[in-house]
This record gives sequence, C-alpha cells and structure tokens, in this order.
Amino acid sequence: MTTYDLNGKTAVVTGASSGIGRATARLLAAAGVRVAGGARRIDRLETDIALELDVTDPTSAERFVREAVEQLGGIDILFNNAGLALGRYLFDESSEEDESAVFNTNVNGLVRMTRLCLPHIRDGGHIVNMGSIAGRQAYEKGASYVASKFAVRGFTYALREDLLGRPIRLTTVDAGLVETEFSIVRFKGDTEQASAVYKGVDPLVADDIADCVMWALTRPWHVNIDEIVVKARNQSSGARVFREP
Repeated sequence: MTTYDLNGKTAVVTGASSGIGRATARLLAAAGVRVAGGARRIDRLETDIALELDVTDPTSAERFVREAVEQLGGIDILFNNAGLALGRYLFDESSEEDESAVFNTNVNGLVRMTRLCLPHIRDGGHIVNMGSIAGRQAYEKGASYVASKFAVRGFTYALREDLLGRPIRLTTVDAGLVETEFSIVRFKGDTEQASAVYKGVDPLVADDIADCVMWALTRPWHVNIDEIVVKARNQSSGARVFREP
C-alpha cells in the first residue's frame, strides 16, 4: 500500500506547547513537515515557526493565521488540538466562568481556527480535530466538557458535508484517558487529584495519540479516516475504568 507522503508539506498545530500538540508537532517535523505551532506559552514551543496564539481571542487567532500563512506560504495540515476541561462537579455546582472558558476554547476556538485557516488550505489538505470519547458518550460531573466535545464531533461531520467534493480530508481523533497536563488544568493545579485519574490504569500517552494522527494523515489519498476512537485497555467508556492494584 502506498502511503500519503508528508515530506515538504506544511502544518498548523494549535496547543502545540505541551502534550498531544507537542508530540504531534514533533512527529510531523520528523516526517519532513514544516510546522507552525501556536500556544499562549510561546516559550515552550519547539516548532520551526513558533507563534503566540489564544484561540479564544479573535484578534490573536487572526494574527496567528496571517503570520503562519506568510511564513508557510500556505497550509496543508490543520491540527485543531487546543482544548481543556475545568473541574469535575455536578452541573448545578458549575460556574459561568468555567463554562465560558471550556466552550470558548473547545468549540468557538476550534471553529474560529478552522474558518480562518480554510481559505489557505491547499488541495490535498487535511483537517484533524482533537475530539474525545466525552463527545460520544456522556459521563457524570463533566457536563460542560461533554457538551463541548459533542459539539466538536457534530461540527466535524457537518464540515465533512460542506467540504464534500473539495480535495480536503477531515478526521476527528476521539481519545480516552491520556496522561498529559490535561488533568492538572482540569483540577486547577491540584497535582494529587490529577494523578489519581490515571492511577492503576496504564493510560495512553501523548505519543499514542500523535501516532493516531499521523496514521490518519498518511493513508492513501483516496482514503478518509472519518474518526479514530482510542482508549486505554483498562477503559471501556468515559465513566468506566478498571484500576489494577
């Protein structure tokens, strides 16, 4: 089987300063892709082109895309990776501030970056959205995050319909427990609570998800991987995890 050659391509990766974004940017670079990475923590970016980006801020997003396109000359790959969750509590204990941050990052930010990048995505391009198993099956004490990831999945399939006939592929990667800084952010810096999430599970790591992204990107051109669902062996759903002693 002939895989799709990424050498010489260009990519935009959001949330590229850590975790899945950083791991994917590294694999893209190793495959010969010139990567423009965006993040609020620009000092942590390791990409060839490192640009400040806050996907929740229209001005920041517009500036990032303009500068990325100027330096890349065009976009072949867009990896919408920036996202977060805040808190694990029943919905009536949620706050407007946390809900706004989750929706503005996971939904509005992803939609915004897609809209801004799409005019610059060349024929043969590929958009990959970072989804979650939370966007497939709800679990308790995560209503805002679950809703945001259901929205990402819905947007991905709606965009797939709108792009039908254009030479652009589209994939969502829906991951389960991945041990990154995700839970530290979710629990607002409480590392003890964050580490308990992965205890006894042998969770996925960022490189596992980056490998999935690369696999989708390198399928033969006539193949579109609509979605990849990937979980740790000891996780059957968002709420059910078997923890080994």
